[in-house]
Amino acid sequence: MNEPMLKTEPAAISSAEFFARSHTRLNFDVPRGLVDPNIIPRTGDSGNDRMLEIVAHEQPVRPAAVLIPVVDRDEPTVLLTQRSEHLSNHAGQISFPGGKIDATDASPLDAALREADEEVGLTRDFIEPIGYLDLYGTAFGFRILPTVARVKPGFRLRINEGEVVDAFEVPLSFLMNPANHQRHMKEFRGIERSYYAMPFAERYIWGATAGILRVLYERIYLP
Repeated sequence: MNEPMLKTEPAAISSAEFFARSHTRLNFDVPRGLVDPNIIPRTGDSGNDRMLEIVAHEQPVRPAAVLIPVVDRDEPTVLLTQRSEHLSNHAGQISFPGGKIDATDASPLDAALREADEEVGLTRDFIEPIGYLDLYGTAFGFRILPTVARVKPGFRLRINEGEVVDAFEVPLSFLMNPANHQRHMKEFRGIERSYYAMPFAERYIWGATAGILRVLYERIYLP
């Protein structure tokens, strides 16, 4: 089921304004909810919030970090990956570079940068981290802290096929246009919860990835 969004006009801001707003509105303060099981990430959807409460009481907090790599081209793009089919979580899905935060990672940012290098060979010298987005909880029990970053063009990717099978870019203008933000409903243990989907050509961007992109839109594009 699709649910129409209230805002249907794209937020028309330039590439320079996107990065300027991101620098102003984001920072590197790590939210306590990343590791505190008593703090449940809130989504504004009662079904999603109830689902996250149930999941939080059934399994330990699993902190994760992802990179939102915004490539600073003439028309900015977001670099996404398609996960390998054999993975235990989110197999085959469209995702951001990222994964679980290891004990050896100095910070969630460090984890996101490490994962981007390991998964697709996007090295740190091309990446300018800007700040953390809001903490995002998933039905699989992960607490994801996304890092928004500006990426310089000219990088050469090196795909780690043990983790991802492909990497591709989607125009930022497409992903930040609320007219492309489909909202669907799904049942979780008798509770109706919503999720976003942003189909692009043959790519089906949905779930946590689409949800995080929607949060990016709300934080950066709305007044």
